[in-house]
Amino acid sequence: MPYNRRKFIQKSTAGLAITGASFLLPMELLAIMRKKVGPNDTINVGLIGCNGMGFSDLSSFLKMSDINVIALCDVDESVLRKRTADLDKAGIKKPKWYKDYRKLLENKDIDIAIIGTPDHWHCLQFTDALQAGKDVYCEKPIANSVQEANIMLDYVGASDRMVQIGQWQRSQPHFVDAINFVHSGKLGEIRLAKAWAYQGWMKPVPIVSDGPVPDGVDYDMWLGPAQKRAFNPNRFHFNFRWFWDYAGGLMTDWGVHLIDYALYGMKAGTPKSVMALGGKFAYPDDASETPDTLQTVFEYDGFSILWEHATGIDGGNYGRNHGIAFIGNNGTLVLDRQGWEVIPEKEFQGWGKEGIPKMEGMAFDNGGQSGLDLHTKNFMDAVKSRDNSQLTAPIKVGYDAALVSHMGNVAFKTGNRIYWDNTSGQFKNEEANIHLKANYQNGWQLPIL
Repeated sequence: MPYNRRKFIQKSTAGLAITGASFLLPMELLAIMRKKVGPNDTINVGLIGCNGMGFSDLSSFLKMSDINVIALCDVDESVLRKRTADLDKAGIKKPKWYKDYRKLLENKDIDIAIIGTPDHWHCLQFTDALQAGKDVYCEKPIANSVQEANIMLDYVGASDRMVQIGQWQRSQPHFVDAINFVHSGKLGEIRLAKAWAYQGWMKPVPIVSDGPVPDGVDYDMWLGPAQKRAFNPNRFHFNFRWFWDYAGGLMTDWGVHLIDYALYGMKAGTPKSVMALGGKFAYPDDASETPDTLQTVFEYDGFSILWEHATGIDGGNYGRNHGIAFIGNNGTLVLDRQGWEVIPEKEFQGWGKEGIPKMEGMAFDNGGQSGLDLHTKNFMDAVKSRDNSQLTAPIKVGYDAALVSHMGNVAFKTGNRIYWDNTSGQFKNEEANIHLKANYQNGWQLPIL
């Protein structure tokens, strides 16, 4: 629908951080939305990792009346208590509690495992869930290393289970419409695609001392295969994202969402080479490890993809704090979570010529459903039909976005322009290949198919 450009830009740059809290609705409202269904018509889910996006995913599933949550797993008992209280407000009886996800997967009544844990846990929990015969909804990025991502891809290929990755933008109609326009050829030759995340809400992570493990927390289980360290609040719950042991910073947090669509629009696979420049420029002395400022260039035949991120700044490209832009000879299409528009080239004479429409913005309207709700429903449709071709974000979508995002982080860590060899599935630089591997510790082993 037509949309005023100024209002469109203001809305899309409001500095909203799309986090787990953004998808939550009052639990009392969920109680009203859910209808009673017979026990034979319900599908039982268990949630592993109940904070942030994990619980948002579960809440989205529970909007479907035939979903029944029977198990919660978290290493933090305070989180289990809080989420159980939230579910009680929705009229949902207390699920069984677990601190060890393996015990949850032994529960044969569970049909679907939702994985909402930190990135460094995804591979083990994902592959164990498939081996336990569960369908899996897994948060993005699929893994914390390329080696783990390869293993997960192979496991899905050898399984008949339904697997959806939490890149929910794949289920939003306006993203699909925008990519259809890109693929129409009306932009002309596209020489550059940009994706970016400027996150003004992100402030420094203050340095705090190590301390005792909080009561009710199984910290050894939280660390899992990551390096053994003393407990530090900065490395727990939300802020784990900014430490290499557990995640890949903004590149894999927001990057997998946005780079995914740059790849989709350009029909691109792995790049020929990658180079990255950046560092801790905004907050050089805070506790985080991952770069708060980064520019990464992925080289392809005939075009490049550019990734940019910055914390503490909202003023991103085209007046948007996040987005993807496809820059063609006839015009540029700009896409974000609020909508999309086409900006014609200056030489372009008159609207409607060369197939470029007059549009000051295309705002999305999902009929009151969030992109996440559409995404979980898409997954459930595939679960019921046992047809994985219905999935909007199957494992390959998650794999491709994670692979390219991790390649960008490897380029940053090496400080070099690094070249990819498609035949070997590695870089031509051995120093870079070290960073493709997982480093499991504390007795945990990489899964073997």
